[in-house]
Amino acid sequence: MAPPSNTTTNDELDALVVGAGFSGLYHLYQLRKLGFSVKIFESGSGMGGVWHWNCYPGARVDSEVPLYEFSIEELWKDWKWTERFPDRNELCSYFDYVGKKLDLTKDISFNTRVTAARFDSSTERWTVTTELGTIVRPRFLILSVGFAAKIHIPDFPGLDRFQGIWHHTANWPQQEVDVKGKRVGVIGTGSTGVQVVTDIGPKVKHLTVFQRSPAIALPMNQTKVDEERHQKMRELSPLIYSRRKQTLSGHNIQPIPQDTFSVSREERYLTWEDLWSRGGLNFAVGNYRDVMVNQEANDELYAFWRDKTRARLTNPTMQEKLAPTVSPYPFGAKRPVMEGSYYDVFNQPNVELVDATEAHIQEITPKGILTSDGIEHEFDILVIACGFDSVTGGITQIDIRGLDGTSIKEKWAGGVYTNLGMTTANFPNMFFLYGPQAPTALSNGPTCIEIQADWINRCIQYMTDNKLTRIEATREAEQEWRDLNMSVAGGTLLGKAKSWYNGSNIPGKPVEPLNFAGGIPYYKSALQEREDQGYKGFILLGSPDGKDFAGSCETEYKTEIANGHAKGVNAEPIVGY
Repeated sequence: MAPPSNTTTNDELDALVVGAGFSGLYHLYQLRKLGFSVKIFESGSGMGGVWHWNCYPGARVDSEVPLYEFSIEELWKDWKWTERFPDRNELCSYFDYVGKKLDLTKDISFNTRVTAARFDSSTERWTVTTELGTIVRPRFLILSVGFAAKIHIPDFPGLDRFQGIWHHTANWPQQEVDVKGKRVGVIGTGSTGVQVVTDIGPKVKHLTVFQRSPAIALPMNQTKVDEERHQKMRELSPLIYSRRKQTLSGHNIQPIPQDTFSVSREERYLTWEDLWSRGGLNFAVGNYRDVMVNQEANDELYAFWRDKTRARLTNPTMQEKLAPTVSPYPFGAKRPVMEGSYYDVFNQPNVELVDATEAHIQEITPKGILTSDGIEHEFDILVIACGFDSVTGGITQIDIRGLDGTSIKEKWAGGVYTNLGMTTANFPNMFFLYGPQAPTALSNGPTCIEIQADWINRCIQYMTDNKLTRIEATREAEQEWRDLNMSVAGGTLLGKAKSWYNGSNIPGKPVEPLNFAGGIPYYKSALQEREDQGYKGFILLGSPDGKDFAGSCETEYKTEIANGHAKGVNAEPIVGY
């Protein structure tokens, strides 16, 4: 339970972790093993991060198991999944299992939202405050808030006047909302919108979907995990965990090492049929290597998807709206969406699609939504599936201030600057995971998280062993890392879509690549190189023998990283996820 209101504590922790999702729980477990005192502050009432909050109808992960789980043997050897792509309830059960198996809950304060943090250079510690008034002073601050911690609700005039029930999908009530026989409106057709529509479409009296741009949804091909498959999965689990660190996206899928038009049309289409039949991310991640850098190749791939999708739709208008003749944005430039029967829902007579680019939402009325064509759509329930201020929003919504008093929100107001996608200058002893300028949303979550957390934990151990009290990224290093991010993403088609991948879904937010597009092997190698070279790109301070000193790690950072190479691993853009 959370500490009582207005409580102040001088508990000087080694590390405070913010967030009890994959990264937070992994840090707690690993740092405790190393002998450090660690606590987690979690704003929710349970573990799981986004899977605690995202309890909307149809919520399901789009990475398959056992890729989407911890690689800790103590956990996987005794856990059995029931589906290839687990739903939200099964994921919550998994996190409960993790908490009990590793005895984590004793070090987690639930219902405890961090509101502010300030670094004190006189003590080399952070002063962290919660909305309840709790204060802790950890040596290290580890932000494990993930990339989807700040919801986005567009400025819809009149939303407060709506007389029915409305919820953002990430603030969905933990108890179910009964949609049976109701008139429901869904705003948004990203991953969440697709899942909601698929789930409630057959249950509601009437469903109206407001679409700004069509989803490019791929067949999930969901299957049950029977005993035979489970046994095989566990037999191969150690190899799978190792392999996921070797692939560009952190899954067990690699792009085809050929260009799209280097093979015959027959070979190309047979390959696509095979990838399509495998389901999941195979068609997106395992495709030809040039589909995210060659517009012509991308258009050819889109045409294949379009024809496959149109074949499932009976209404020509729905065909053109949901799978347009001309691609509305490059395939893979937005997060691939997994679906089971999404397109089938639009064949139902009780389902209506509103193109919000033609009839935009003018206002929310007491009875529903008034569009610019003068039509008022009446609803009992309104679902807002408009996503998040992604990647940076979870961090910048906390009033975090560095050495000179500048907040992280102020620092990143004109663009993101990080060193290695885990640290930023002026904010010593602070790390963040699964956030800006790391593989993050272009990778499998647990893969990226474990690579980053292991590096951070070794860094903390190194500092402790060498009596160092502070680590801080240099401004030159973060400029180099930003330049590399911009360069790698700039060679792809990622920037040709309005997407939360680049922040363009949030009015006023700088439009820039928010995820490192160079792939997991390159990223992992870059981290290892910084570590092997004594943490170049960082300033280390400490007091060995009672004397403060600036460590030899304050360096120029002009190495292979700046030229796009690290230990012989090339930074190749991955295929959209």
